[in-house]
Amino acid sequence: MRDLDYLKLLARQFPTATAAGTEIINLRAICGLPKGTEYFFSDLHGESEAFIYLMRSSSGIVRAKIDETFGNLLTEGEQLALANLIYYPREIMADPEHKALETPEWQKITINRLISICRVVSSKYTRSKVRKKMPKDFAYTIDELLHLDTSDEDKKMYHHEIMRAIIDTDIGEDFIIALSELIQNLTIDNLHIIGDIFDRGPHADIIMEELGNFHDVDIQWGNHDADWMGAACGNPACIANVLRIATAYNSFDVLEDGYGINLRPLSMYAEEVYKGDECRYFRPHILDENVSDSVHAELAARMCKAISIILFKEEGKLIRRHPEYELEHRMLLHRIDFEKGTVEIDGKTYPLRDTNFPSIDPKDPYRLTEKEQELMDTLIYSFTHSRLLKKHIRFLFTNGAMYKVVNDNLLFHGCIPLNPDGSFLALRTASGEKAGRALMDYCYERAVDAYFMDGETDPQGKLYATDFFWYLWCGPKSPLFGKARITTFEHCFLEDESTYAEEYNPYYSFSKEEDCVNRILEEFGVNPEVGHIVNGHVPVKTTKGESPIKANGKLFVIDGGISKAYHSKTGIAGYTLIYNSRHLALAEHKDFRKGEENTPEIQIVEQMKDRVRVGETDNGRELRQQIADLEELLQAYRNGDIRERGETVFRSDLAAIGERRFPK
Repeated sequence: MRDLDYLKLLARQFPTATAAGTEIINLRAICGLPKGTEYFFSDLHGESEAFIYLMRSSSGIVRAKIDETFGNLLTEGEQLALANLIYYPREIMADPEHKALETPEWQKITINRLISICRVVSSKYTRSKVRKKMPKDFAYTIDELLHLDTSDEDKKMYHHEIMRAIIDTDIGEDFIIALSELIQNLTIDNLHIIGDIFDRGPHADIIMEELGNFHDVDIQWGNHDADWMGAACGNPACIANVLRIATAYNSFDVLEDGYGINLRPLSMYAEEVYKGDECRYFRPHILDENVSDSVHAELAARMCKAISIILFKEEGKLIRRHPEYELEHRMLLHRIDFEKGTVEIDGKTYPLRDTNFPSIDPKDPYRLTEKEQELMDTLIYSFTHSRLLKKHIRFLFTNGAMYKVVNDNLLFHGCIPLNPDGSFLALRTASGEKAGRALMDYCYERAVDAYFMDGETDPQGKLYATDFFWYLWCGPKSPLFGKARITTFEHCFLEDESTYAEEYNPYYSFSKEEDCVNRILEEFGVNPEVGHIVNGHVPVKTTKGESPIKANGKLFVIDGGISKAYHSKTGIAGYTLIYNSRHLALAEHKDFRKGEENTPEIQIVEQMKDRVRVGETDNGRELRQQIADLEELLQAYRNGDIRERGETVFRSDLAAIGERRFPK
């Protein structure tokens, strides 16, 4: 039996046998419901419009529900219009063109259609749970409409009066918005983001705001996320790399408009130092117009080259501080022959395609010039004092980790580093070698230290941990990177494309084999008979015949490339993995075009033998423990071990507690 003191505490919440018994009935009923639908997204890379569409459309499920509900009653165009209204209710209702066509009759018809969709998507939840998701102002009215029996003539009149009142009081638009957002809320129960929210795309900040407003989300960090986390902690190499990628992909809005990072010092420095240098190999890969801060391609190229040189200097200093990283061979600035215009890499000499290095001192190539140091001091201040960036990075910590085990699925972004023989690859650390799950836990602990450790109390410990963010970004044994080396320098300065190759960790070969996946699942305490790995990081090139399903259906790689930068290589725009009570399904995304038909193709990849109930999930196991505790409390009431208390007594107890905690 539970400790009596614990049961007495539980009795404060359930002061009578009736209260405890009622809660047992409620929890048992919930355990018998179908499990909620989980959605798995990966590698969002700042593509806010595409991601928000996928979120609000539930990767095509809302569109399928509309078709299922109305079938031939609505044309394709009418179904698409209803779907877009559900996805973007506020934008559509505010559109002057829509307002000109909107009538009371349209409002009435639309509300009835939305109520029909609401009934379908809420059918597997308790009435209480659905009501909790409703907006407070309209909860009673929506609840009445959802559960109204219109076969009864009196109820038909009741329904008619509700609808007329909504229209007559001029709240029809707000009611339509509330219903649309409720549908969005009901179709996704849990949201899992398998890393790389940041970089390349225009607005990672908008994605983070959307995630912050979602009711149940967890994040498994990606290497691009770690880079931004390091930047927010003041790591100069991470800051330089974040800016290098942003300038290379023309992503200025997220920095200046999103996070308030002042880029004027960088642009002024770049214009001064590289005046007359066209920096042709640093021109942006994507030429989308920035909404708030339009930057000419020539200036973006100069800014990119300027910050890239600073990056290579900062990386060199960081590598010197950490011989345990074993990355001395990636310090390349001192291997440049400035007179011949060549560089030595791994014992081989290559000609440089760009030899203009006005800020590098050949005698001390990793030293920042005075102006570079001033620039970095300004940028470090901007990154570490951005209020919105602080808010978003804290969200990454409170809702994120290196990996997660949920409902027999192991989620992580990159890989579990392996040796060529398939054994777990170990990273040498100050506290010994770490491999497998221990390596993932070690990486998490260092990240937490970097963000939360007091730098004044332990400056060296803080620096050590903050430096590690850069290793998570691109270290050869980093689970988030998973490659032997990063070839940024080669891409910038060498013509020979053979030097661009970044060899993947053996994990990516072994993980195609079921035995390897089972061994990894066991390492993380997951039953290999029923478990899966869900992975991101490496785009699935469908144009080359690659499949996101590997290891006989035990592993899913869901990075198909939502980022526009990947579309030409992958042929698609990414995947969503959907896990409901009946099956696992993959939704294959299309290139996103707002307002058009973007519904993904959905393929069922694994059918459940029996419908999965809440009681069989991780949440269900917690509920069953609560039931067991309540059953012991109920027995304690019946045995007389604990005395039942009436409502009045209970309230007086609470008042007494309040007086002790908050004395007048």
